[in-house]
Amino acid sequence: MSTGQSMPADGAERQPQEQPRVVPPSVTPPPMAQPPKGPMSAGPAPAAVTPTAAPRRVTRAGMVWAAVVAALVLLILLIIFIMQNQDDVAIRYLGLEGTVPLGMALFIASVTGGVLVAIAGAARILQLRANAHRSRLGKPRR
Repeated sequence: MSTGQSMPADGAERQPQEQPRVVPPSVTPPPMAQPPKGPMSAGPAPAAVTPTAAPRRVTRAGMVWAAVVAALVLLILLIIFIMQNQDDVAIRYLGLEGTVPLGMALFIASVTGGVLVAIAGAARILQLRANAHRSRLGKPRR
């Protein structure tokens, strides 16, 4: 056999089984509404209006909703991380010493890093706005 199927133990070839054919039911369009008869029906019948799916627009409310859901998921993951890392670690910073749970120490470090990145980004935005304002006024940059 060339189809890659194994032969039965008795050596006889299998006959392929016929699959039943599925015939879709015939779909007949609904009958067209007849325009009313009388003096007001002088023109041709209006074309049937088919509703089309309008493309979905991204709105601010939708973006805020997605951001809130993402923030909640991250918050849940952060709480799980802090709860699983409760071992106390010794922290020394500028002469200060203390013990803090490991998860909390890492959380504080990451928040501090995020604040530093936000400050650097805000400084760059202010710099770009000042340059754009100067270029609008026509003043050369120093």
